[in-house]
Amino acid sequence: MAPLRFSANLSWLFPELSGFPARLRAAGSSGFEAAEIGWPYAEPPEALARAAREAGLRVVLINTPSGDREKGENGLGAVPGRQAAFREGLEQAVLYAKALGCSSEGFFAEDGLHSPLQPHFPHRIHLMAGRVPKGADRAVVRGEMETVFLENLRHAAEVLAQENLVGLLEPINTRITDPRYFLDTPQQAAAILQKVGRPNLQLQMDLFHWQIMDGNLTGNVREFLPIVGHVQVAQVPGRGEPNSPGELNFSYLFQLLEDEGYTGFVGCEYQPRGDTVEGLSWLRSYWEMRGRPQAGQ
Repeated sequence: MAPLRFSANLSWLFPELSGFPARLRAAGSSGFEAAEIGWPYAEPPEALARAAREAGLRVVLINTPSGDREKGENGLGAVPGRQAAFREGLEQAVLYAKALGCSSEGFFAEDGLHSPLQPHFPHRIHLMAGRVPKGADRAVVRGEMETVFLENLRHAAEVLAQENLVGLLEPINTRITDPRYFLDTPQQAAAILQKVGRPNLQLQMDLFHWQIMDGNLTGNVREFLPIVGHVQVAQVPGRGEPNSPGELNFSYLFQLLEDEGYTGFVGCEYQPRGDTVEGLSWLRSYWEMRGRPQAGQ
């Protein structure tokens, strides 16, 4: 079994550094081979791609634009009346993904759904669902929002397929992080993916959110991993490093992912409790114990 591959989420890690180019350099110096950026849109895509190449990193994941933050938007995919804005944001995300995908040229090859080692490994775009409108009853608007989401996802699948890109659906917990988020369980996301039925739309498994909403991580990992295109990790409930105090045993979970044959990236989407590099002791320990992935693995 090959060791896991980790990507640095630069919207969370290295907050002591200003700007994504500096964070990309820091991630490369810390031993990461990949990075992900939630919302890269404040920086020109060409500058980010150049910084990633110079750091020896591939950027493997970005989000679609969040919408109007001042109005409380956090994604637009399932929001009624915002279909045109979602499609505009998707076009912008595709532009960035194509530019940042250039940083993956010359990397390694492997086969399969969870295989970021292909020379043309599809870049991932998290297609953010968005929030239930303020004042609305979730149960009342759920059907309408799902209809909108399905329409937008079918459109997105066509657009992404033309560019060899993959779209991801991420359930976000509604108990702590975002009480109004529309998509909040893996079961809901998997049912929507089944209705859309497009192979280039997959599930994003953030173990932080999944533990808070449903627990049963062993069963859920085994059940849903065949449709998972990306994994993210953070401790629960504090959202710190995997080795910080909390509910999750990451030695067990990392072994579980290896045993189940996951070969995609594991995104480090957590809030460092102190200096980011010092807080990566858990990752250095993992590399010392399991080694680093090699070309062709």
